[in-house]
Amino acid sequence: MDLKLDDDMLNQCVQCGLCLPHCPTFRVTGDEAMSPRGRIKLMREVQLFDAPVTDEVLDSFTSCVQCRGCEPACPSGVQYGHLMERTRETLADEGTMTPAWQRLAFKPLSNPTMLQAGSKALAVAQRLKLLPGRLGITQELPLTQEKLTSSGDDVYFFTGCVMDAWQRDVHAAGKRVLEAAGFGVTPTNELAPCCGALQAHAGLAGDTRSLAETMMANLDAGTGTQPRPIIVDSAGCGAAMKDYGHLLGTPEAETFSRRVFDIQEFLALHMDRLPEGTPVDVRVAIQDPCHLRHVQRVHEATRTVLRPYVREIVELDDEGLCCGAGGAYSVLEPELAGQIRDRKMGAIDRAAPDLVASANPGCSMHLGAAGASTVHPMQLVDQAINE
Repeated sequence: MDLKLDDDMLNQCVQCGLCLPHCPTFRVTGDEAMSPRGRIKLMREVQLFDAPVTDEVLDSFTSCVQCRGCEPACPSGVQYGHLMERTRETLADEGTMTPAWQRLAFKPLSNPTMLQAGSKALAVAQRLKLLPGRLGITQELPLTQEKLTSSGDDVYFFTGCVMDAWQRDVHAAGKRVLEAAGFGVTPTNELAPCCGALQAHAGLAGDTRSLAETMMANLDAGTGTQPRPIIVDSAGCGAAMKDYGHLLGTPEAETFSRRVFDIQEFLALHMDRLPEGTPVDVRVAIQDPCHLRHVQRVHEATRTVLRPYVREIVELDDEGLCCGAGGAYSVLEPELAGQIRDRKMGAIDRAAPDLVASANPGCSMHLGAAGASTVHPMQLVDQAINE
């Protein structure tokens, strides 16, 4: 089968194995087929030597969390994430993976009306104790929420899909912090209902391209000399939007991606505009979401922004190893996701924090389901300067 991979990119991997300690699925299984090196070898066998896509090969590809922790560790600069996304796209197009029920489950993400209705139904089911535990929804889902309104046009604030439906309070905190720094904020709301990150992970990159084109058409660059920045408070969404240039392969997409900033990244550039506050009296462990640390590589900004506003920051001793959330991974691969999370919970227990700060909703919910007290960094900054 032609996986439609670039042969030069595929052959960049020299099978050195330096990625192995940074791969969460290899760490918990010890199985070479569950490592980046092993998966790339299987890609080569399928594409170059027409090896069959057996159940074992498919399991190797679908069990990848797509944390991309292997990429910073790779001396050859292998773009493993792009290889895996392209492999999954080809297999999904061939009907080998991502069955119809999964495709159907993604449909509400790009339809705000459908998503809000579905979220309200989940909220009711949660209150009736009818939600299955494997969904990992530990917070109380809202039945009603106030829509975020514009306070100016200095920056766009990407609200997205699931996070806006389930954690709009986090968006509200981030918006207040941006406003405290003097920025007028335009929430994207229906202008950009979904970034397509979950779809891309599932091999539905065509859907992601469509969503990217809609977003690019709707979020104008503004009239000033500097293009209007697009601020994102979800690490996975920000990583996806910064990758639109690669995904679409156009100069316009490259330009758009350069306008995207993680909210901590953006505020770290403007610390002089943030007001002083009363530091929150907590010991905080920072959990770096993989797509902030390994993909965007701006995780240090979280520390820069958070440090003045909490009593103490403590680092985890696992060198940023994945928590196992992986978008929908914790639902689709609950056993592996749980084993990976156990390692992260061990690091959290050793750090003994009062709270765990995570800048990604999937991570915070996944860790919360295991008993961690999680919070978004912006909620702590908001508390310090606005209460």
